[in-house]
Amino acid sequence: MRFLTAFLLLACGLAQADAPYQASDPLSWELKNARWFDGRQLQRGNLYVDNGVFVASKPAKVNRKMDLRGQQILINPLAEAHNHNLQTAWGWGQFADKYIDEGVFYAAMLCGDPASVAEVLPLAAMPAAPDVSFVTACITSPDGYPLAAVLPEPTAEAAAAQQRIVLVDGPDQVHAQWPAIQARGGRWLRIVLAHSERPELRGRPESFGRLGLRPDTARALTRLAQADGRRVVAHVETAADFDAALAAGVDAIAHLPGYANTLDQAPERFVISESAAVQAARQRTAVITTTAATALFKLDAQPLAAMREVQRTNLARLQAAGVQLLLGSDVFIGTARAEVHSLNELGLDRAMLLRLATQDTPRALFPDRKLGCFEPGCEASFLLLGGDPLADLAHLDLPLLRVKQGRLLTRLADVAASSSQASTSTAEPPKKMAEVKKKKTGKAKAQSRTASKPRRR
Repeated sequence: MRFLTAFLLLACGLAQADAPYQASDPLSWELKNARWFDGRQLQRGNLYVDNGVFVASKPAKVNRKMDLRGQQILINPLAEAHNHNLQTAWGWGQFADKYIDEGVFYAAMLCGDPASVAEVLPLAAMPAAPDVSFVTACITSPDGYPLAAVLPEPTAEAAAAQQRIVLVDGPDQVHAQWPAIQARGGRWLRIVLAHSERPELRGRPESFGRLGLRPDTARALTRLAQADGRRVVAHVETAADFDAALAAGVDAIAHLPGYANTLDQAPERFVISESAAVQAARQRTAVITTTAATALFKLDAQPLAAMREVQRTNLARLQAAGVQLLLGSDVFIGTARAEVHSLNELGLDRAMLLRLATQDTPRALFPDRKLGCFEPGCEASFLLLGGDPLADLAHLDLPLLRVKQGRLLTRLADVAASSSQASTSTAEPPKKMAEVKKKKTGKAKAQSRTASKPRRR
């Protein structure tokens, strides 16, 4: 185990924590006496990797042979279903390595403009980068969210001049704006519903940039998008927005109502009804959690406790109805790991939580790939943890090893460059050392026999 520990510490790149992650060549692996999370519980056995996928038997040539002796735990990498920090070149430079460092290999960026995303795409194609799905068609009302956050000054003139977000003012404009929306590309588009049940907020200066589409506009956009083969994710704030998104027929809802209370409303406005949860399950509408984002609003203890209770209620109702949950944080300075800990604090079952992070969410983001599994044919992407995260979630915070499609990810360039060379096995002593030991043992026995014979005089 001393050899294994030394190798793991080296691979972690602790000595060069500020260096960018690099990927080795694809390696073949033999992982003996492994334990891994299968989505429900831990399994035991030997695992083999070749050509970037798990295989059923030991490869003819093994680059890395490790005996985990049932002590470390393997899990699949995490996924982030809602963020915005990788959709610009600046954000990528700031946060891409943080994703890999925290074991988050898959992500969805939900409101990038095409020009900025075009700069990021070559970076996202690198083997040591997180895999990212980009939404480049973000649609809101002329006074809608997130205009207040992205404009230098919150005015109608500034909103009309910007190019990052498409503005649609009523269902009559949907067809007129559709060519511009199509030109932005992507398989998904994002629509914004915010306080849609409160039309009296329209026209108020303090509400500018914080509202969203009318429900009838959301319905028209969703129908046109789905007829065009695209899918729709809806930003929501309140339970009424949640209902409006369901009535529009969207494919996914971004935000569990109750993640924020920017208008200081009664907590009841954010509680999803049981019938709405049943409808979401019937329509197969996924819900992205984003409970970690609540911490960004710095609420006092009592309002925070009230919103956390709303979140618990909403999660329980969605789970009881069988709604597909996806794990996303919407924490710009963080990753999905923040959401994992937030949901854990809310009491979500630990096995279900890990399944959401490592199986359900990656597969939803990249449905055409075989992710989140350890069976033959699955992509060989995994994290090695020091202990069982089902027993202690803190093990998730310090991955000992990061492997993506069979490639070792490390901050040490020389380790990445030399990893494909044959290396000493941690599972058995090197052959030469074993032979030397055998020769020494044989020589000692011969000397013992010689010494025991009586000398002739």
